[in-house]
Amino acid sequence: MAQPASIAKSLRICNGPRLEADHGNSLKAFEYQHAGEIIFGNGRISEVGSIVSRYGRRCLIVSGPKKGALRDLYPIIGEFLEHLGVAWEHFDGVTPNPTVELITAGAKIAKAFRADVILGIGGGSSLDAAKAISVEATHEGTIWDYVLFKERPTARTLPVVAVGTTAGSGSQVTPLAAVTNTSSRDKAVLCSDRLIPRAAIVDPQLMLSVPGSVTAATGFGVFSQAFESILNPRSNPLTELFGWEAVGRVIKDLPIAVREGSNLSARSSLAWADTLAGFAAGGSGQALPHGMAMGVSSLFADIPHGLALVSVYRACLKFTWASAVPTFARLANLLDPAFAGVSAWDAAERCPDLLQAFLTDLDVVCGLRDLGVSKEELRALAQQSMVLPDYKNNPRVPTLDEMLEIIAASF
Repeated sequence: MAQPASIAKSLRICNGPRLEADHGNSLKAFEYQHAGEIIFGNGRISEVGSIVSRYGRRCLIVSGPKKGALRDLYPIIGEFLEHLGVAWEHFDGVTPNPTVELITAGAKIAKAFRADVILGIGGGSSLDAAKAISVEATHEGTIWDYVLFKERPTARTLPVVAVGTTAGSGSQVTPLAAVTNTSSRDKAVLCSDRLIPRAAIVDPQLMLSVPGSVTAATGFGVFSQAFESILNPRSNPLTELFGWEAVGRVIKDLPIAVREGSNLSARSSLAWADTLAGFAAGGSGQALPHGMAMGVSSLFADIPHGLALVSVYRACLKFTWASAVPTFARLANLLDPAFAGVSAWDAAERCPDLLQAFLTDLDVVCGLRDLGVSKEELRALAQQSMVLPDYKNNPRVPTLDEMLEIIAASF
């Protein structure tokens, strides 16, 4: 039997010259795995009881305040659970940019209730919190011990079922959960395949009542996840397929959903774009703008993630476009089909302005100053934007001085 070394040598001999000759036309090698189930469609929330009961009989619901916009939904979900014999408890303490203390509070309730399944309901913060609670409720220490791969969640992690009620984070299909540490003014990401929800219910009807301003900000979160997954050097043919489809849907349907909140067709398209963007981001990762937005919310935990992205995006694109001309030219053509006949360089150069015009039409444009950031905090924000590795996954990687220039241009 041939030995591994000789097999490898034979492969190089047989395939090396051909691969080298075809390199310009060959597809990038990649791997992609997703372990979750997607339940997509109008009215699918009615199946929540049967889905949750597959994974446990004692369910902790994790959400924002019961008195919020979804107050009428929670009792209905409780009835669906009880009908299938699932006991439930409700932790409704989730706020934007969930903190270490918030996760600990939810984990204590999960342990006291002896929960064996977590049901996250809401936007990205609620779904991230549900994932983080599923870890801390079954492991030693706090969730901060598990961010950035310091410790890895084990098979004890509780199964999570996700019900998204906004189109924004893609968290219902990703292995990621973002957590803020207010004591150190830091934000980090927990990443593990064990965090991919076992099932994601994506029901566009649940999104009909989302206000226009929230729709715009969260919808831009979909765009940014999808576009940055394409910019990321680890992108591959599959994540680019997901990413461009999501970008196109946001450009086409987000303005409609902002103007006509009850337009179910637009809501459905955005819900699907959100799911695709989650697939794309989970498969290749994010780039410079997300790293900066994470820096913003680590220092200013009350700033919503979508608005943090809006505030820095134009400056990030102006910094990056010349290093990714074909990608930016394609985006320019999607934003304005008139650029289809323009040279790739000229279209790419105009792309930051075209995107800013798109955001202006959504009435969501803002700068860091508008979000309450003071000029004295800009250097600290530049340094914080380089804590997470996202900025390194950009076609052009900024130095600290360049990061400060981007921050200043976003002010």
